[in-house]
Amino acid sequence: MAGENSQTHDSPPIKPSPAPETPSTSENKHKEDEDEDEDEDDHVMSEIHLGCPPKFSGSFVSHFTFSLPPGVEYNEGKYEYQLLDDSKLNQEISLDDDGDLALPRRNKHLKDKLDVAIRHNISSSIPKVGLQVWRAELALSDFVLHKMFTSSEFDGIVAVELGAGTGLVGMLLARIAKTVFLTDHGVEILENCDCNVRLNSKLLSSKSSVYVRELDWKASWPPKQDNCASCESYAWKQSELEELKRASLLVAADVIYSDDLTDALFHTLERLMAHGIEKVLYMALEKRYNFSVDDLDVVANGYSRFRSYVRDERGKKNSERAGGLIEAKVASFGGLTVRILQFDGFEQLFSKA
Repeated sequence: MAGENSQTHDSPPIKPSPAPETPSTSENKHKEDEDEDEDEDDHVMSEIHLGCPPKFSGSFVSHFTFSLPPGVEYNEGKYEYQLLDDSKLNQEISLDDDGDLALPRRNKHLKDKLDVAIRHNISSSIPKVGLQVWRAELALSDFVLHKMFTSSEFDGIVAVELGAGTGLVGMLLARIAKTVFLTDHGVEILENCDCNVRLNSKLLSSKSSVYVRELDWKASWPPKQDNCASCESYAWKQSELEELKRASLLVAADVIYSDDLTDALFHTLERLMAHGIEKVLYMALEKRYNFSVDDLDVVANGYSRFRSYVRDERGKKNSERAGGLIEAKVASFGGLTVRILQFDGFEQLFSKA
């Protein structure tokens, strides 16, 4: 099962407004501003958008089509699932030059499908990567759809998407979940996510409540309205914080790319999982390799940082380069790899130790 996208530009590009400048009040603040300016100058493009004209700017609406799992059919107003034998599930698997799973384009019309409209950017600065669609987001969406149609595990639950970005995964969950919180940081990303919820209102269940909320992993806990003065419409209410404790499912896609944000993410996970009922996290990420001057080699340091927090299914800490600070001060999480099409495309974290 694979997601396919075709871009349709329904309106002229929407030019993003520049972020307001704030004067520095100390030497440290000045250094932080310089770092942020450097990040704002560096633009990145998701692999999903490779091949698009490089000077595209602003927001566009694309339609992402997801095929339903084999054995699922829509009959008399409802979806029905029939378990198929292995001979009907065999798929031809191919890899690209980097060893990643290659998802072929469809060349025929799909009868059983879901179509999701997503407003997104073609490229962005590093602090605003949540405005783009990323490959792990599509992979996790496929996985969530498979679970939704072939089991009742997500029926009527409270779910939270961390680093939701465009909100794609959480919106799919809102078809069957009771409550879904789409969380991210930054007013521009939150506004874009909220726009996508409105674009797909007919796709969501009328019985589901969907909230777009500000969640800064580096801020104090629980999140408060004054954490984001410019995001009042995305501030938490006390009743929502109580509902958050009843969340049993957490999802996150492609949120591992910066060591300090990875540290902040696991600190947030520790606080989330320490309250309320037992929770499980499904995370999809890409193991990105870059040349490191410190290592004088091509390494996946971001992935290594992530793995330093995770105890594998045999109970042994799996860390390639965990420092003493991580070993001494950060809680350990149990993890299992969910193998889909024989590839380790997803990480499942559960039961905080």
